[in-house]
Amino acid sequence: MTDLKAAHKDAYALILDAIDVGTYKPGDRLVESELAERFGVSRTPIREALQRLETQSLLVRDGRSLIVASLDHNQLAELYVVRGELEGLAARLAARHATDEEIRVLRAMVEEDHALLGDPSAMSRANRRFHKQVHLASHNRYLVQQLDLVHRSMALMATTSLAAAGRGERALEEHAAIIDAIAARDGDAAYEALRAHISAAFEARLRLDAARYGSDI
Repeated sequence: MTDLKAAHKDAYALILDAIDVGTYKPGDRLVESELAERFGVSRTPIREALQRLETQSLLVRDGRSLIVASLDHNQLAELYVVRGELEGLAARLAARHATDEEIRVLRAMVEEDHALLGDPSAMSRANRRFHKQVHLASHNRYLVQQLDLVHRSMALMATTSLAAAGRGERALEEHAAIIDAIAARDGDAAYEALRAHISAAFEARLRLDAARYGSDI
């Protein structure tokens, strides 16, 4: 029974991670047999994992097939509103509860991430690690759970805002400002710094989309 539960959990995690890292992108069709072969898991846990991802709106039906969902402009705007509020709350709580070691780790992340400038994909992965560390520094397990759900939905975006010209450098400056506020134990400033960071990311994404589709959104 334990092995069966582990297989089901692993199938879900494997597919979710593949979406998160871009192996499967919005619009890609997920075929049960191909997934089972790729991940070396039987079709039953794959089937149940796909059903679970569909209930979470990460997959949608296209006839009898399941494809990776995509976000329209309205969904994207709604997601960023929720993300901004929840992440701002995480930063506020981190200003109260983060340990000195957690703050040191955050600063080290920003220093190391300068080496990734010019590589949007690597910057995106580093950005997720940074935000996850802020979430954990809030020391609120329920908030961390909700932010995990939000960040799963972020995987449905075809590109990263860090691909916008100059966005990587500015994002690191914004990360540093967030850390400074947390280190100063200024919850209001941490909240505002992180919300401003999310707002700037959203504006960069809109510019990318406008350039891609040749119109303002």
